[in-house]
Amino acid sequence: MSGIVFFRTGDLDRIVEFYRKTVGAEVWLDQGDCRILAHDGFKFGFCERATADDCGILTFYYEDRAAVDAVYDCLADRARGAPEDNPEYDIYQFFADDPDGRTVECQTFRHPLPDDP
Repeated sequence: MSGIVFFRTGDLDRIVEFYRKTVGAEVWLDQGDCRILAHDGFKFGFCERATADDCGILTFYYEDRAAVDAVYDCLADRARGAPEDNPEYDIYQFFADDPDGRTVECQTFRHPLPDDP
């Protein structure tokens, strides 16, 4: 089993294009006024509505620091700062804002991850 997180957006085309170009997400399912994107095993969707949800954090994790740095290069104009080590969680990360004002986190773990269940 798996799940999908949905958010409202006021500009569906713009938000979908943002996630496709910056984090490398692909459109998994187009339902007209809702589109579900996939990034590896993470599925998240946006539905065209009068107002946008801007709460929560969409976190994308990558294989290594070089991949995080490459995404940062795409998001530098929206980033809240350069990638940095976070020793509390043993990660390398940065935060940015998507076009709706939602928080986007890009990170890599500095230790081996457990296998997916």
